[in-house]
Amino acid sequence: MSKFEKIYTEAAPAAIGPYSQATKVGNTVFLSGQIPLVPETMEIVEGGIEEQTHQVFANLIAVTKAAGGGLENLAKLTIFLTDLNDFAVVNKIMATYFSEPYPARATIEVSALPKGVTVEIEAIMAL
Repeated sequence: MSKFEKIYTEAAPAAIGPYSQATKVGNTVFLSGQIPLVPETMEIVEGGIEEQTHQVFANLIAVTKAAGGGLENLAKLTIFLTDLNDFAVVNKIMATYFSEPYPARATIEVSALPKGVTVEIEAIMAL
């Protein structure tokens, strides 16, 4: 018997590899990185960093809801950007989705992300 529960929702993009959208262990949920895929089409949302970031948060909202929580339950985010010059834009958008107390966060510049997107966000949720 597995020690964790698989979390899945059709309201977020299906996994594009051997992983789950999220897994729940006790009251902790580990959300896989979300990229700006539109769940219905599995295509990258059109637009730049702003549109991509909003789509990532829409996907995170769907997975947190499927796990029995919401963004307010996120304790830690890790944001991956292909260009740290986008940090201020992502930061501004993030501020529209959260209020105090904000989750802990790390932001990391990477050389590339799946499907050529500019942003990916993973999270840990406490229920």
